[in-house]
Amino acid sequence: MKLYGYFRSSAAYRVRIALNLKGIAVEHVPVHLLRDGGQQRLYPHLQRNPQALVPVLELDDRTRLTQSLAIIEYLDATFPYPRLIPEDPVLAAKVRAVALAIGCEIHPLSNLRVLNYLKGSLGQPKEAVESWISHWMLNGGLDAVEALLPGDEFCFGGNPTLADCFLIPQLFNARRFNVAYDGCTKIKRAEQSCEKLDAFMEALPSRQPDAE
Repeated sequence: MKLYGYFRSSAAYRVRIALNLKGIAVEHVPVHLLRDGGQQRLYPHLQRNPQALVPVLELDDRTRLTQSLAIIEYLDATFPYPRLIPEDPVLAAKVRAVALAIGCEIHPLSNLRVLNYLKGSLGQPKEAVESWISHWMLNGGLDAVEALLPGDEFCFGGNPTLADCFLIPQLFNARRFNVAYDGCTKIKRAEQSCEKLDAFMEALPSRQPDAE
């Protein structure tokens, strides 16, 4: 399998964590989101994903899967150990809810293409863009995720789940943009538990072959 991604992409980061947790080796193929005007917008990658986004997981038969949640759901269905989505339907719904709160509500508002539009087409100054990021990452964002978590070792229970795969990259983004979340004690507890696992540490952007 091949994973097309970018070292600092939150969505690709999620998939790297899931692959590592399951012990699945893949070939990492970098797609630079800034070089050449954005390699994700060039013809080779548009063939893989018409949305011009990463990640893309290419299976051995050249089937291509897009969207991090769909990719991780596929991995959980085909490589069921360790499970990232619990078997219990209520717990599974709660895990998905946190993942979706991050992937659909928080992350899109600080995505590269959104920030570029704010800075470029709308001409917003740096201070306004930073205020935008901080507001949406916290208000109804990480503070809401904090309220959804039960306060376990990881997001839910004693083992990492889909929710942790989504949380850790979002916290990397928070630190990158100087968004403080020190008051989110349950989030911090889950983060500290994840940092003890090689699967999360090896997925860090700084440890990727295309890191800059």
